[in-house]
Amino acid sequence: MFSTNAISDMAIDLAGSSHLDYSPTVQVIAIPCSSGINPTWITHAVEAGFDGVFVAADGGECAYIPDCTARTGRLVEQAQSLLTKSGSDARRVKMGALCSVCSDAFVNHMKQFGRELEELRATAAAA
Repeated sequence: MFSTNAISDMAIDLAGSSHLDYSPTVQVIAIPCSSGINPTWITHAVEAGFDGVFVAADGGECAYIPDCTARTGRLVEQAQSLLTKSGSDARRVKMGALCSVCSDAFVNHMKQFGRELEELRATAAAA
């Protein structure tokens, strides 16, 4: 998971301090702004063996640029396109907005994305 240190990291910390339950396999990489992610970082993570990559966008709270979510969305689409071209499922990359107090939303995103990734694994194993 790519998370911004000014906004979504706080929601993740709040989830932990509130003892909210989410998968211990979630690994967080803090970045200043989600629109600064290089799509090849995402594809590298998938190629390196990660089941999926979640990108937490700041939404309207970004301190750096007003169109952060739109830019981040385009970067995620580029990463999905690169994955498709390399034969991977684009659904292994997902984006969602997380505000600084959205600990429940973070947990829900992680649980839902985990279920979606499990379905993808099951479908691939059955094929």
